[in-house]
Amino acid sequence: MKSADTEFLGGPLDGRVLPILLGPLHSVPKVYRVPVPAHGDTPAITLVYRRAKEYNAKGRFRWRYEYDDAASG
Repeated sequence: MKSADTEFLGGPLDGRVLPILLGPLHSVPKVYRVPVPAHGDTPAITLVYRRAKEYNAKGRFRWRYEYDDAASG
């Protein structure tokens, strides 16, 4: 399967670029969920990132993920 290097903005993954598998229409999923297992006294949570467009100087766009604090937890 194909993947695209996608930037994460905000939250614990801020600034990271990870390969995300592309869907049938060759686009990254609208929502990307990252399960974080429990550790010690900290309960398990799911981090939620939502797809957003990022434009370059030539007006072309690429996808990135922005942290959704309201949906995480």
